[in-house]
Amino acid sequence: MMTTILIIGGILAGALLVIGVVITIREEKSVLDERFSQYVEEEFEDAVALAEEQKTSAISEWIDKRLEGSRYGDRIATNLAQADLKLRPAEYVAAMVIASFLLGFFAWAIGGQNVISALIGAVLGAMAPRFYMRRQQAKRLTTFGNQLPDMLNLVVNGLRAGYSTLQAMEAVSKELPPPLSVEFGRVVKEMQLGIGMEDALNNLHRRIPSDDLDLIITAINVQREVGGNLAEILDTISYTIRERIKIKGEIKVLVSQVIYSGRFLAMLPLILMGLLWFANRDYLLTFFKPGNLVCGGVMLGIAGVMVFAGYMAMNKLADIEV
Repeated sequence: MMTTILIIGGILAGALLVIGVVITIREEKSVLDERFSQYVEEEFEDAVALAEEQKTSAISEWIDKRLEGSRYGDRIATNLAQADLKLRPAEYVAAMVIASFLLGFFAWAIGGQNVISALIGAVLGAMAPRFYMRRQQAKRLTTFGNQLPDMLNLVVNGLRAGYSTLQAMEAVSKELPPPLSVEFGRVVKEMQLGIGMEDALNNLHRRIPSDDLDLIITAINVQREVGGNLAEILDTISYTIRERIKIKGEIKVLVSQVIYSGRFLAMLPLILMGLLWFANRDYLLTFFKPGNLVCGGVMLGIAGVMVFAGYMAMNKLADIEV
């Protein structure tokens, strides 16, 4: 028992050390990239990026061909674009397979070389890349939404100074920080390549599924069709978005305890079952002994239903639309 706990603690400490080193390297690399980007030609950066994209293995190409055109592959590509992860769908699937295999093997090794332990580790490993991608999506979407009022102010000032809509968007791509500058830079490049403004903005909304952004795009498209003072419209929308962000922040502060309590209480039984499986399996298997199978199954089923109902109820209480 104590040996198992020490092994798990050592592995967790090593994993945290590796994560810390990786984060430090990435932060230093981002700083260096930001400094060097001032002196590197944009054409050279595009050529390097294209060369990196073309360095794919035969297995990656084979998986890409299988995913190409499928609904699953399109969904993965859309999610990766929304999370701004520079991965192909095949590389994402490969990451899921590798993480599933490694964590499954680790769980099999510390779980008494049991098949169920390996399955538990494999499932957790397969979920890890998806969890990271979802987290990056939510983080990027929140950052983008918080930057929208500043973007609208810059566009409104540019329109009032005599800029066209395209020139105002180009100023946004140069003046504001990412991810908003990156996304509007893509919009400007698409329009310069001949894609219509409506299609370019719809592509932006597909990458950033935001209600506030949808309101802005609708206002721009309506103004292009029927005319009107776009600067006045966007100024009103900017005020509305600022007030909505303010109210959302206040609501988030009030309901954050409910949200995290619901998540923790819902995950706690699963975490305890996992720890008991690896630490004291005989005690957990009491539910499934021949004499206790019916009673144990009913108890676990009722517990699962109650936990799920409680989680949904707490989420419903915290889900306040603005």
